[in-house]
Amino acid sequence: MWRRRRGAVEVVVVHRPAPRDDWSLPKGKLEDGERHRDAALREVWEETGLRCSLGDRLVEIRYPTPRGEDKRVRWWAMTVDSDDGFRPGHETDERRWVPLDDVDGLLSWDTDRTVLERFRSGSDV
Repeated sequence: MWRRRRGAVEVVVVHRPAPRDDWSLPKGKLEDGERHRDAALREVWEETGLRCSLGDRLVEIRYPTPRGEDKRVRWWAMTVDSDDGFRPGHETDERRWVPLDDVDGLLSWDTDRTVLERFRSGSDV
């Protein structure tokens, strides 16, 4: 999710509590029979309270989970349609809008930095 505020582009990041204790872009898992684009919108809403519209598809990233499973995540640029309000939970306990120029230092994972690199190079922001 991105927005323009005071002339700067900002993106949403979430904090995931222990055991992860990390800052990342919202992501999740497909439900049975669910399309990737529908899962992306659902997961973003569940983790951030933001209802969004999909923009450009950015990239697909694959990596092994700590359990050794192959995780595949497809990423889109998104803009916010409405904010239902953030509610801390077991998956995410904080949501932040962070200037795009500052977000790399906050993120815990190189895969998230790769997504934002693609966003910077391929989006019309």
